[in-house]
Amino acid sequence: MRLFAAVLPPSGVADELDLAVSPLHRLPGAGRLRWTERAGWHFTLAFLGEVADATLPALRDGLAAAARGHAPCELRLSGGGRFGERALWAGAAGDTGRLAELADSVQSAARQAGVDPAQEHAYTPHLTLARSRGGVALGPYAAALDGFLGTPWSADTLALVRSHPAPDAHYETMATWPLGR
Repeated sequence: MRLFAAVLPPSGVADELDLAVSPLHRLPGAGRLRWTERAGWHFTLAFLGEVADATLPALRDGLAAAARGHAPCELRLSGGGRFGERALWAGAAGDTGRLAELADSVQSAARQAGVDPAQEHAYTPHLTLARSRGGVALGPYAAALDGFLGTPWSADTLALVRSHPAPDAHYETMATWPLGR
């Protein structure tokens, strides 16, 4: 099964982001973007890829230990950005250094369980809003989010999430662990 570890924003935070993102759907080229569903909004800590069922117990134990080793962190959604012309995202402000430390611990726990997390670059806390296969300049979309600053919230839970492929693509939270307990 295809898995990732993440921090999920609370519903009220997603409501605020939804209001900020809604006008972006009216920008030129918006119809050619693949917009992420609100139910799938998350801060990925580690993309784990295909994980064998036999590996799950060790992975769960490792993630539980990683969660216990980190106190909750205060975050807020802040502004927007992009990875080239491939992905548009909302950023984070607050205890982002502590979130990055949690991501490091999660990746280490995954490796100890025999899972090789995909990590192409340094951790950048972000929540993906849309993807492009090219042909749409994402700069105006990111700029439209420049002034966005959401309400602070306590990121206090680590989630293990399964990604189900198309045709019924969706995310399923497999397990959660409280941070610092």
